[in-house]
Amino acid sequence: MSEINRILAALDSATGQPAALATLLKVEGSSYRRPGARLLLLPDDTRLGSISGGCLEEDVMERARRVLASGKPELAVYDTTAENDLVWGVGLGCQGVVRVLIERIPIERPAWIAALRANLHERRDTSLIVNQAGTRLAEGEAVADCDFIETIPAPPALILCGAGDDARPLAQMAKATGWHVTVADARAAYATAERFPDADRLIVAPVPQLAEQLAFDARTFAVVMTHRYADDREFLRALLPRDFAYLGQLGPRVRTDRILDELKADGLALDAGALAKLHAPVGLDLGGSTPETVALAILAELETRLNGRAPGHLRDRPGPIHG
Repeated sequence: MSEINRILAALDSATGQPAALATLLKVEGSSYRRPGARLLLLPDDTRLGSISGGCLEEDVMERARRVLASGKPELAVYDTTAENDLVWGVGLGCQGVVRVLIERIPIERPAWIAALRANLHERRDTSLIVNQAGTRLAEGEAVADCDFIETIPAPPALILCGAGDDARPLAQMAKATGWHVTVADARAAYATAERFPDADRLIVAPVPQLAEQLAFDARTFAVVMTHRYADDREFLRALLPRDFAYLGQLGPRVRTDRILDELKADGLALDAGALAKLHAPVGLDLGGSTPETVALAILAELETRLNGRAPGHLRDRPGPIHG
C-alpha cells in the first residue's frame, strides 16, 4: 500500500478523532523527499509517512502536536544549507531548504479526502491546492502564485497474467509501492483472495475470456507468468495487439521466440511497435533466482519504464537524483 493510501486508511480507522497532516510543499537544493510527501500524526502519537529521511520528523511532530491542540496551521521552514549545520544537535548535511505545512484534519473530514480516496480506487488523477489555509480540491478554484499545486496521479496498473506462487511476492511488492494490481488466471484454486490478499482485482475465466475483461490504458503494465505454455501463448495472442505501456513474459527467450513464431504462423500480425513493448525474459539482470528476487527484478524493470529511466547506478548519474 502506498504512503497516501496508508494515510487515508489511518484517517478512516481514526473515526471520531482529529489528526495533523504535514505536507512537504517546496524544496530548494537537496532533500530526501520531494514535494507532496506527507506525514500524518494521530492523537495517540501514531505516525504514518515521512517528509524527510528521519532528520526533520521529530520537530515536525512537535509542531503537529501544537496544531492538533490549537487547530491553527503552521508553516515550517528548515534550512540545512549551512556547511556545518547543527539543527537540533545534528549535522544534517542535506544542503537544502524545505517548506512544510502542518494542518489539522478535523473529525468531520474535508471533502478532498473522500474525493482522493475515490479517485485512487477508480484510477483517476486528483488535483489539490495546498497553502497556509490547508488542503483543498483544485477543481474550479483560482490559484495564487504562492499556492502549492499537486496532481496525485492515478496509480499505474499492473496485470499479472498468472497466479502461481512466484506471482504472489510480485503482487505484494507492487501493491506496497503504489500499483493497482489485477491477478488473472484460468485456475480458480490459484487466483484467490487468500493467496493474493493485496490484489485490487481477481479474475478467473478461460484465457480468451480473461483477456476480454482486462482494461488497458497508457499506464497499464502486464506480465505473463502462467508457467503453462498454451496459456502464455493465448495471453500473448490477445495482449500483443492491444495498446498499453509494457508487456513482460516470464521464461527463457527461446520459449518466447517459439510462441511468437507460432502466433505468426497462425496469422497474427506483429509490427515493430507491438514487439517493442514485449520484454522477454522479463526483469532486470539482478542475478536472483528465488520467487522474491525474481519479483524484485521484474518490479525494478517496471519502475524504470514507468519513470522513463534507463537502469543504472545512481553514482554514475550526472546531476541530481530527482532531476
